Amino acid sequence: MRAAILAVVVALAAVVVVVVMFSSSDEVKTPGCTVALPKGPNDASAPQYTLQPDPMNNAAIIAAVGLKQGLPSHAVTVALATALQESKLRNLSGGDRDSIGLFQQRPSQGWGTPDQLQDPVYSATEFYKKLAKLDNWQTIPITEAAQAVQRSGAPDAYAQWEDEATALTGALTGQHPAALTCRNLTLSPPANLVTVANAELGTARLSGAHPAAEGWRIASWLVARAAKLGVDRVSFAGQTWTAESGAWAADEKAGQNLSLHQAPVAPPSSG
Repeated sequence: MRAAILAVVVALAAVVVVVVMFSSSDEVKTPGCTVALPKGPNDASAPQYTLQPDPMNNAAIIAAVGLKQGLPSHAVTVALATALQESKLRNLSGGDRDSIGLFQQRPSQGWGTPDQLQDPVYSATEFYKKLAKLDNWQTIPITEAAQAVQRSGAPDAYAQWEDEATALTGALTGQHPAALTCRNLTLSPPANLVTVANAELGTARLSGAHPAAEGWRIASWLVARAAKLGVDRVSFAGQTWTAESGAWAADEKAGQNLSLHQAPVAPPSSG
């Protein structure tokens, strides 16, 4: 009897070990993008926020469009806090009544056509245009600025996203070097970077020498958009991020200039 009980215990222990191993493996392979800020003097740990690759991709578009329009980083924070509340940074095809897209803008309220509002570049541009028309948007609380643009039924809801939006802005505008990483990505075929960069960043001059903040802004945009653009390596200021490692690391070969590489398209199977 004791031998039977011992055999059962050993078998259960083996099952537990296998379950733990599979759980750890699944966790490692989960795709995600993280913004980890430098630890402040009063922080017990460094603040960090993790999004799935698609929402981070959309956050990068929103940030790029704001800076392309010549707006300060505070505008990006307002826009990101708004999109976090309205859609969790997902490009939704529907919502409350006729709401559409990242900002849940409504065609019936003059924001644009349904097709236009599903375009993140268009919807972000329209948001910034309306925000910039507010006389005091830079000085009032973020939730008030967002509400003045959106006219939401929950005017105070944007405030809960302020810290996360501020952190994302810091990484995506180049204020915090190497703060944004993406891991375990499934890369799309290489996109036309000239077309995409011109539309979002306002320039296609990605590689080469850049001032520090500008270089990190472009580098972070590339990493955040890597899955959609087919980018598997980005280097700047002596550091390199790769899709394989999912992290920034010191790289003696990287140099100080910005460089990038798009993953080659796999040849068609002959079988």
